[in-house]
Order: sequence, then structure tokens, then C-alpha cells
Amino acid sequence: MTADDPTTIRSIAVTRDDVVTALEASLRSPQETVLRVTPPFSGRMRARLHEVDTGEFMGEGEPVHVDPESLVEDAPPYPEPGETEDELRSAEDVEYTAERHRERHVEAVEEWRAAVRSSIADGVELETPSGTHEVDVKALG
Repeated sequence: MTADDPTTIRSIAVTRDDVVTALEASLRSPQETVLRVTPPFSGRMRARLHEVDTGEFMGEGEPVHVDPESLVEDAPPYPEPGETEDELRSAEDVEYTAERHRERHVEAVEEWRAAVRSSIADGVELETPSGTHEVDVKALG
């Protein structure tokens, strides 16, 4: 195994906030956002937030991109404004206002982010030139 061989990796460390940010960006934008691991590879690596097709990697070997969805177990669906509005309008004890809708949607998104932060997977399969390679995931933060 060489320093540009991603099968050298045994574990990747990710910050919970990077996973949340990448997943939310992927769900809310056409831009593909991933966690990227860059060579030289070793047993323990750090995966960092990266927008695909922005910036060119200048080192030896090819970076490994990790789909943020693969790093989360049982992620709840991202709250949509229309769903938040429907829930608020159907509540019998609260009068709908645009301000309450905005506040409730902000709360729903924060609840989603908290759920994702607490649902980081223990392992993930990396796509490598020689096939898939399973590694441990260490959540930071």
C-alpha cells in the first residue's frame, strides 16, 4: 500500500457540524457537497467539508469523496416550509401568523440539525479505484 492508496485508511474523523452542513447543503442546493479525504493517506484521516467541482486538488493521488448521507444513520427528513406551515395551521391552540411560521420553521430546522448531529454512523464504505473499502467513523464535537 502506498500513500495514495485509500485502502490504507482504517478510520476517518469528521466534525458533527461538517456532516450537518454538508447534508443540509446537499438537500437544499444543486451544488454537491461532500466530506473529502485527501492524500497522502494513512490509517487515521480527517474528512473535511468540500464543494465538488470547486478548487483543484494539487497533490499526488485522488481525494476520496464521502457522501454526507452515508455518514448518518436514520436521518429524519429535512423540514420543508410548507410542511411547517401545515402543522402550524392545523394546531388548534395556536393562531397562524407569518412570524410564528418563520419561528416554528427555524425551530424545526434546528431540531433536524440536532437529530443529525446525534446520528453519525460508526462506519462508512469509501468508494476507491479498487472498489469499496469500509472504515470506522470518529465523530468530533
